[in-house]
Amino acid sequence: MTGSARSTLPTAALRWVRRVHPVLGDAVLPALLLLNAATTRGPQALPLEVALTAALSLPLLWRRRSPLPVFGAVAAAAGLQWLADVQLPADVALLIALYTAAAHTGRRTALLAAAVVEVGALLACLRWAPAGAFLTPFVAVTAMVVAATALGLNVRTNRAYLGVLEERAARLVEHRDQQARLAAAGERTRIAREMHDIVTHNLSVMVALTDAAVLARPRAPEKADAAMLRVAQTGRQALADMRRALGLLRTDEPDADRHPPPGHDQLRPLAEQMTAAGLPTRLHLRGGHTTVPASTQLTVYRLVQEALTNTLKHAPAGTEAEVRIDCSPAAVTVEITDTGTPSSPPPATATPGHGLTGMGERAAAHGGTVRSGPRAGGGWTVHAHLPLQADDTPTPTGTDPRTAPA
Repeated sequence: MTGSARSTLPTAALRWVRRVHPVLGDAVLPALLLLNAATTRGPQALPLEVALTAALSLPLLWRRRSPLPVFGAVAAAAGLQWLADVQLPADVALLIALYTAAAHTGRRTALLAAAVVEVGALLACLRWAPAGAFLTPFVAVTAMVVAATALGLNVRTNRAYLGVLEERAARLVEHRDQQARLAAAGERTRIAREMHDIVTHNLSVMVALTDAAVLARPRAPEKADAAMLRVAQTGRQALADMRRALGLLRTDEPDADRHPPPGHDQLRPLAEQMTAAGLPTRLHLRGGHTTVPASTQLTVYRLVQEALTNTLKHAPAGTEAEVRIDCSPAAVTVEITDTGTPSSPPPATATPGHGLTGMGERAAAHGGTVRSGPRAGGGWTVHAHLPLQADDTPTPTGTDPRTAPA
């Protein structure tokens, strides 16, 4: 076996011991010091030197748990050693205890411990240094004291720095998870709002058309058949809208591309659908509506759809509705009015997130507002103002604003 191979074996063994348990690694030095004291001292001095070696080295077994008490015990043992006028290799335990105290306590405590050791070094050099050679051993011992203290403080600083980094990483992970939960909750709210608008509107229209078909069947079967055909068309449209809304959750869903979200071009078919359901609706669309961003167009469509659906459900028979949309480079203004009686219930008495609350949430996503209330002379009005942000990119009607708020 070569010399280099022999030299690597103790190092590898020590690393293995430290990995198994730190206490085993700490026990190596006391064992070696006790073995040295037991085998190199004479019979007369053996009991005292072994006892002092044990007092200096054995407390190191607990240095990680109680660094300051261990340092105090080792320093006291070193003081007894000085009083007994015995020089021992076990004095190295005092440097290890000093390093441990500096690594696990504050800077002031570490400096105080270093001062204690330095006083001991001065007393030891005064007693045991050769005549005329005081300075050299004193400087050497002082250098070792400074090195042990500096190494311990450096380890403590690095440990504190790593702790700060770990805490910051944990906070970042928590913040990321929180943002993910908020995004998921926002997406669930958006989908619930979209599904509410789709289901409520289409079911209300289908119920109104079905009632009309039942009433018209005895006297005008052809009108009843036309109403039922519209019921089927409305149902198919509802299915298409639901597939489109749910298809946005999957990038491989083709229905999202085949069925783009509704915009200003779908307002006229919406008015015709409401008219067929028994709510005559007039639409007035002014301004450059084709340059309005697709996400804003979707919001306008849903606001109009929600307002007309509520009018269809709550207003008495014979009510008429009118929709006015003004598009300018700065904002889109939407006004939906009806001619119902003043006593008709407001169209926004649904649970939170639906009705007027849901309309307000849609408008707020674009920095806009929604107001509603009874009209003078009868009826109800809903007014929405949606500002167009300066950084909005005009999108042609029919494109899919999957990444924009609806």
